[in-house]
Amino acid sequence: MKLNIALLAGDGIGPEVIEQAVKVSDAVAQKFNHEINWRPALTGAAAIDAVGEPYPDETHEICASSDAVLFGAIGHPRFDNDPSAKVRPEQGLLKMRKKLGLFANVRPTFTFPSLLDKSPLKRERIEGTDLVFLRELTGGIYFGEKGRREEGETAYDNCVYTRAEVQRLAKKGFELAMTRSKKLCCVDKANVLETSRLWRETVQAMEKDYPEVEVSYEFVDAVAMRLVQWPNSYDVLITENLFGDILTDEASVISGSMGLMPSASLGSKIGLFEPIHGSYPQATGLNIANPMATVLSAAMMFENFGLHTEGKAIREAVNKALNEGIVTEDLADGGKSYGTSEVGDWLANNI
Repeated sequence: MKLNIALLAGDGIGPEVIEQAVKVSDAVAQKFNHEINWRPALTGAAAIDAVGEPYPDETHEICASSDAVLFGAIGHPRFDNDPSAKVRPEQGLLKMRKKLGLFANVRPTFTFPSLLDKSPLKRERIEGTDLVFLRELTGGIYFGEKGRREEGETAYDNCVYTRAEVQRLAKKGFELAMTRSKKLCCVDKANVLETSRLWRETVQAMEKDYPEVEVSYEFVDAVAMRLVQWPNSYDVLITENLFGDILTDEASVISGSMGLMPSASLGSKIGLFEPIHGSYPQATGLNIANPMATVLSAAMMFENFGLHTEGKAIREAVNKALNEGIVTEDLADGGKSYGTSEVGDWLANNI
């Protein structure tokens, strides 16, 4: 297979972890006789510095004409610490999701047997956890009308959803549940929010089309509590943009490190694959960033093309590295650690 992949390294540790994912992907391509044409493009703070725009038109053209996007991270402290900044790296991410139609963020949370004791949660609570969040990405409060009034003394952010937006996300949730344990949880705040009531009634109306799926409805605050009490009671969870943003970061620590969790953002035509961690600017250039999440995002990319053997090869290499202690300092627990590039080299050579 010949694949054209847009490569958006972004900011901070993004270029370093993306470099390792490229090494591993090229090793897979060589082993399984594929050809990857990498198409680098600017985004985030790097793009603002270069052209004054966090998601330039040229970058969009490259992404839209590619088979998939492999993405690093965006963000820089100089924007975080300046509330008056008119242009921000994160605006590029929102714009990219909207323009590419990436409405479903797929975030798996699973555990690694060799790392169970590194989680902040007790082993007996997390062992066997294997859940997936589907977070709606292009609607809700992040995209609603926002502004200030009364001379800046009052601020507002409107949360708006259409039934069609809920239906297309829920459809992916039902379909994913059918491939797993046929359990689906709709996360909302229907006792307070009108948008949540729309979510709940829409999903309820779709139940008849998937009679084999057991559907539950839970308030977001209850889910936030249960995620740290009994995470393995969940399988597939669907939710709106803001709730999903918060809950998926909470769930990510179950594995023991945000540096281990991959994700995908899917639309009707193209998928974007990225680690869930941020740009971690403090580690930029130090060769200490954990590349595993980005490498596993590449595995999700191959699997999205139907190349499941290739994805499995990457996952097996990652598990072997973790078992043998070929890890960066965040997982070394005071023992021997390896640099970002060393871990990438080891994974590629193992494949």
